[in-house]
Amino acid sequence: MHSAGVLTIGEFARLTHLSVRTLRRYHDAGLLEPARVDPASGYRYYTVEQIPTAQVIHRLRELDVPLADVRRILDSPDPQARGRLVAEHLRRLEAELDRTRAAVASLRRLLDPAPAALDVELRRVPATEVAAVAAEVALTDVLSWYAGAVAELDAAVPEPTGPPGGLYDDALFTAGRGHVVVHRPTAEPVRAGRVRPMTLPAVELAVATHVGAHDDIDVTYGELGTWVVGQTLAVAGPVRETYLVGPRDTPDPAAWRTEIGWPVFRVG
Repeated sequence: MHSAGVLTIGEFARLTHLSVRTLRRYHDAGLLEPARVDPASGYRYYTVEQIPTAQVIHRLRELDVPLADVRRILDSPDPQARGRLVAEHLRRLEAELDRTRAAVASLRRLLDPAPAALDVELRRVPATEVAAVAAEVALTDVLSWYAGAVAELDAAVPEPTGPPGGLYDDALFTAGRGHVVVHRPTAEPVRAGRVRPMTLPAVELAVATHVGAHDDIDVTYGELGTWVVGQTLAVAGPVRETYLVGPRDTPDPAAWRTEIGWPVFRVG
């Protein structure tokens, strides 16, 4: 017999849908202490008031919240602080989900038994006057740096004469850090904040268009590189990207179009 409101570990397991083994693990980890442990038998007893706490722990662990963070959430008396801790972990989960989706998109194309042939064009591009933001950037920071640079360009160049583009130095990919330029073509030189006038030199490009979000743009890079090698061409200079259609134009990723241009010259 046990007193009213006090539950054996088996009863508590049935009410919370948590196994006895899980409850013991929560106890050992210091997440959910039983209301009482019989000193003679070692039996654990819980109260009905502990049911919500057990369920919160279960939900947090289902979301792979680390044990240390679970303790911080449970120990915090401030609901807003608890909410911030949970939101922070959810943001990490969303970032991991984005990485998973990107990997799946790439794998689907790579494992396609009958991939579509990539359409590649050799194109001579004349020297072009642009407004540009340039910096040495780590590969892991490119996306956030790009967002800030494009925002500055948008403010400084209200009437561009063409789509935005970028130049990406080889070292960015080979060493994880390199020179990056984001630009917009303009009729007149522009200076504002980090924005400076720049002349992109004339170049011959092997150009392919990547369709959709950038989750699998690495596959398009690989296919373009394969074509370049097959044509006995060598890459000479930073890769150029031109963002013909992107998030600024439509929220539909299927409609996005990015031209990848590799400066090339004939080998031999």
